Amino acid sequence: MANVVVIKFKGNSKPYYFTSGGLTLKRGQNVIVETARGLEFGYVVQPQQEVGDASVVAPLKPVVRIATEKDEETVRRNEERRPEAMKICREKIAARGLPMKLIDCEFTFDGSKVIFTFTADGRVDFRELVKDLASVFRIRIELKQVGSRDETKILGGIAPCGRVCCCAGAMPDFRKVSIKMAKNQGLSLNPSKISGLCGRLMCCLSYENEYYAGAFKKMPKLGSTVTTPEGNGAVISIDMLKMTVKVKVEKDGAVFYRDFPVGDLSFKQAPDADKDDEKNSEE
Repeated sequence: MANVVVIKFKGNSKPYYFTSGGLTLKRGQNVIVETARGLEFGYVVQPQQEVGDASVVAPLKPVVRIATEKDEETVRRNEERRPEAMKICREKIAARGLPMKLIDCEFTFDGSKVIFTFTADGRVDFRELVKDLASVFRIRIELKQVGSRDETKILGGIAPCGRVCCCAGAMPDFRKVSIKMAKNQGLSLNPSKISGLCGRLMCCLSYENEYYAGAFKKMPKLGSTVTTPEGNGAVISIDMLKMTVKVKVEKDGAVFYRDFPVGDLSFKQAPDADKDDEKNSEE
């Protein structure tokens, strides 16, 4: 086990592990840490936590210092530069006629580099654009292309459920999502019903998939014939939360509908869903 400090950098970013560097830290405290791209400004999520060695990428880098008012002012100045930098970059993109959509801009803590994030349908030759931007900002320029899911994570928005998109609000890492998850939960496979703002499968499909996958295997197929305590009938609907099945039973010339606990029914177990469903997964 390793004793680590959990640090985030901004917004709903992924948490990273560092050593305390001998400092006494508190939750929510702003700190300066050493990263692969230099010194960065972050905040403490957990000042002390035990994690398994397999979860740690060695060697762990230390927290350099607790952030000062000057450090916080540096971050504010960098943030104030973003709108103008975004405007200039959009103008340069339009002037070059490049098929790309600028979605974000970030200055590194020390101000030595600016990172522009964009989306595009394919590969974009932005070498001349980099030269144009370098002539304006006089610092290192990095252009980073991301996908539609990353775009939604960065820009945020309100999901079909009425809440902030999971990726932008409470999910640091993208999870694997597949069409099989929607089938397990008995959801409509209409793309407009199971797609998020990014146009991909909704991340929340994975949240309760373990339960639904297990429950789905215990349920009869819709339209199949089952044996109930009151005779044979056809499955009309299933409720995987209550683990009940609504059955249409014909008996003595009468037709009636009744809910039965799945444990009271006899039926042939449905085979596992097609393996091809996994090919439709999204990460």
